[in-house]
Amino acid sequence: MLKTAILTPDPDYEEHWQPVATRYQTLLGSGVEQRAWNNPGDLSGFDLVLPLMAWGYQRDPVHWFFALDVWETAGLKFANPIATLRWNTNKDYLFDLAEAGVAIVPSQLAHRLTRGDVDAARNAFGVDTLVIKPTISGGADGTYRLGPNDPIPFDVLKREMLIQPLMPMIAREGEFSLFYFAGKFSHAILKIPEHGDFRVQEQFGGREVTIDAPVAALTLAKAALAAASGPLTYARVDMVRGEDGEFYLMELELIEPSLFLDHARDGGAAFVAAVANRP
Repeated sequence: MLKTAILTPDPDYEEHWQPVATRYQTLLGSGVEQRAWNNPGDLSGFDLVLPLMAWGYQRDPVHWFFALDVWETAGLKFANPIATLRWNTNKDYLFDLAEAGVAIVPSQLAHRLTRGDVDAARNAFGVDTLVIKPTISGGADGTYRLGPNDPIPFDVLKREMLIQPLMPMIAREGEFSLFYFAGKFSHAILKIPEHGDFRVQEQFGGREVTIDAPVAALTLAKAALAAASGPLTYARVDMVRGEDGEFYLMELELIEPSLFLDHARDGGAAFVAAVANRP
């Protein structure tokens, strides 16, 4: 039996994470143990490590990068390669994907966000409303919509931030997420924000519906995955439709994405097989 560790948050992490971890444990069987990512103890006895619930790493990135270095030096086998996790931690990976020909949401990087960065991005994109997000973030932490007269929130001022135009189709249609296990498409959902919001996460009132993935969305996801290093046991590809009807990559989630296995027609069987057969 494969002995697997699932990296989790601290027991007292504010989000109610235990039911999600229990679901993974039920799917993967009795050989699974849960270990807090920031205090996991000795992981050398595990055949495979799944960082699928390493929630909160974005709040302590120094610790996270140090842990990745330690695990890599120890030769631990992760479901997605440690080098890929390191690359995927900072959202500036989007620029790597763009250089590889992947259509991303238009983006600019501000190393220490100022009003000048915001004004320059607004002029470059030709829009009034922007979205700013930390380059290392999760769950929409530190993500804000900025209208033309909105001040920069103090908590992100002079932080490294990604600046993007607000994509109007987020509000009109939603955000598409496509899921892949061992490189094969599994299922797709549409994440719909609460009326008046642009954030699709459940804690902000968002909801999800099962969909058939549009052909163009599958094409974009294939291009994004081909540009990432693998092999990848799991991946979530988030995208939005532009007003021109084309799809644009928002994020390629390879560390701790919610997999929404309740929306998978096989109930997660492809995910279990991908874990069991990780080369």
